[in-house]
Amino acid sequence: MEYSPDDIAAARILQYLAYICTSLIVFWTYDYICSLHDEWTFLLRSRWSNVKCLYIIARYIPFFLIAADTRLTLTPDENSMACKILISIYSCFAVISLTCSECFFVLRTYALWSNNRIVLVAMLSTLFAVIVSFIGIWFSAIAKSQYFSTSAISGIPGITGCYRTSSSVQLYLPFILLFVFQLGLVSLTLIRAIRNWRSTRYPLYATLVKHNIFYYACGMLFSALNVLVPVIFPDSPYHSFLEDFEVFILAILATRMHLRLWHIDNTKHDGDALLYISMSDMSHGA
Repeated sequence: MEYSPDDIAAARILQYLAYICTSLIVFWTYDYICSLHDEWTFLLRSRWSNVKCLYIIARYIPFFLIAADTRLTLTPDENSMACKILISIYSCFAVISLTCSECFFVLRTYALWSNNRIVLVAMLSTLFAVIVSFIGIWFSAIAKSQYFSTSAISGIPGITGCYRTSSSVQLYLPFILLFVFQLGLVSLTLIRAIRNWRSTRYPLYATLVKHNIFYYACGMLFSALNVLVPVIFPDSPYHSFLEDFEVFILAILATRMHLRLWHIDNTKHDGDALLYISMSDMSHGA
């Protein structure tokens, strides 16, 4: 049986997306296993607080993303409408994960600024505006995208899943907003780090590491990629991979940063009496 070039191209895309999905699952599972001991130490020894609840949401929402991604990519989809519904469900979990991850960076910046409530209100207000705009634009892009499922290329064995394409500016506009917000956090953190460096005369690199600037920069890099790739390669089906990857990376960065700071503080105090927003490592560096 012969297949048209379009069917073969669509089948190849679905196959590559299945490989990418499998790689993301392995990547997330590996990271979870590597940090399992530290994570359960934190969960069992730390006291309950709003930040701990935020940590649990940020850390475990990606498992729902994995389940949705597996259903989306590794199982046959009969029609494009089912594909659209699955992507919408996946996107809801992704927005929750992104919001929780960014909240950790907001809290970290708040602590670096000596718990300055003006800075906190400004960051939270901006984050709220960005997330609301992000949701509106992203789901509008989902509604207007083109969907391709296995029903369109029936007859090719071993091909599962579905994907979407779009050349609309709405595809990357949400990540422009996210990039601008992350740039603001990086700027606030750099200002505080440079002030601290001037007063303590520690090596600049050590000061930047202490202020977790590289966690911020890494998240900002992926937002930039989610803007540049759709611009350079419009209608590419692989932009969804970068979206997925940023959601996973931000969740890992935010939760690992919090774990590291908690363990530093717990080691210094040899106990559980700490405030997660203003840990000693944060307040001393502020």
